[in-house]
Amino acid sequence: MFINIQSIHFDADHRLLELINMKLSKFEKYFDRIEEVEVYLKLENASAQIKDKTVEIRVKIPGNTFFAKETTKTFEDSLEVAEESIRKQLTRHKDKLRGRNPG
Repeated sequence: MFINIQSIHFDADHRLLELINMKLSKFEKYFDRIEEVEVYLKLENASAQIKDKTVEIRVKIPGNTFFAKETTKTFEDSLEVAEESIRKQLTRHKDKLRGRNPG
């Protein structure tokens, strides 16, 4: 699984990049045929004193792409919520493939 991280109009620090890699590498537990994960880090509301941080995650698997976008006051919080959304999407897709669609 290849994880591509892009920070838009700023340089992300090493700690944040390690956190992203650590959290997103766990996606393979939920679906083992992930081809690529793209992460975009963006600063929103450039005119405000406290900028909102947006994390977009796009996960590509054979035949499908899953996407989550979250904006909060910190990249860590945005990552947490977006990562949870992708995890649910992967779990739902895996259950659907196995014929165990609960809803």
